[in-house]
Amino acid sequence: METRRVVITGMGAVTPLGNSVPAFWQGLREGRNGIAPITKIDVSESPIKLAGEVRGFDPRDHMDFKSSKRMELFSQYAVAATREALTASGLDLTREDPFRMGVIVGCGVGAMQKHEQEIPKFLSGARVDPLYIPLVITNMASANIAIQFGLKGKNMDISTACATGSHCIGEAYNAIRLNEADVIVAGGTEAAITTSAIQGFSALKALSTCSDPDLASRPFDKERDGFVLGEGAGILVLEEYTHALKRGANILAEVVGYGVTNDAYHITSPSPDGSGAGMAMKIAMRQAGLQPADIDYINAHGTSTHLNDLYETRAIKYALGDCASRVSINSTKSMTGHLLGGAGAIEAIVCICAISDGFIHLTRNSSAGEDELDLDYTFHTGKARSVRTAMSNSLGFGGHNATVLFQAV
Repeated sequence: METRRVVITGMGAVTPLGNSVPAFWQGLREGRNGIAPITKIDVSESPIKLAGEVRGFDPRDHMDFKSSKRMELFSQYAVAATREALTASGLDLTREDPFRMGVIVGCGVGAMQKHEQEIPKFLSGARVDPLYIPLVITNMASANIAIQFGLKGKNMDISTACATGSHCIGEAYNAIRLNEADVIVAGGTEAAITTSAIQGFSALKALSTCSDPDLASRPFDKERDGFVLGEGAGILVLEEYTHALKRGANILAEVVGYGVTNDAYHITSPSPDGSGAGMAMKIAMRQAGLQPADIDYINAHGTSTHLNDLYETRAIKYALGDCASRVSINSTKSMTGHLLGGAGAIEAIVCICAISDGFIHLTRNSSAGEDELDLDYTFHTGKARSVRTAMSNSLGFGGHNATVLFQAV
């Protein structure tokens, strides 16, 4: 079966650095910190004091009041980012076949704040919100996008922890390649700055206990002590190439490769030898017909946990060999925190912005690696660099690995 080319024609973002793609990218270029003291919940008794919170977001700016009341925050973020992405794409939805337009948008953990509100009610015998279940289930981000914009084609919610956003983009790419759709809205969303999430990740010893926003999220740094929780959404409009050309779309980049593996090793730790994530990178390059020397830039998963950063570095060396030392690498999580299910999606946007702008943002807060952490992680300052091919890596609890390759057209 002949496969079709897939391009990106629109992007939308809700992030700790701004609630649009231009604001987000400008914040990254300037090296601004989206991590700050937590305001959404009481952390006075918690060792965790910082998060990457979305600020200045009003759902009524993106949807009618009634619709907003029937969505939890993770769905609101996804719908808002989709509106920006579709507007940027220039698609006239009234002229498109709605059954050829799909949605593949995932979420890692869903509406944990709604669980916190409702569980005490049914434990005490009080009346539970009739919309409790439809509000919390993770497929409601993709469902609400379809409802809001009339997209009747393939609709899926992929939930693979921190690899969710990348898997959604990759599966949308495959669906268009195989002629299951002409256009797919794809990405990830998360709104998990909640008491239960903070306590749960804290119990795992996964979160940074640092109270200084400029020292908390330090990917690939020898002083790293855990990740900082973030929230938001990233949405991309993926479109079949000739469909985009016929309508005169502004093509931002092409998706050229997608690799998926599982470590089959541990429920939270990546494989120590890096072979799982490394093989995902190799599969993506093989699919794209590229060699390690063709990769200019890697947006790393880069969580700022001890094991992830070490094992991801090994994975990059496993996949790229001697070429690993010449690739520019950074971690967006140094400025946004970790958006869990939304991480891969906003990081895909960063890859596309890097291609179009010729700029690699710095890995903020980090200054020195250790032992095996000896690659170019873009410490200290961002840099201008021509980027033709960019790689986005995502690694999730349970051993889920995803790599997506983007290229200039």
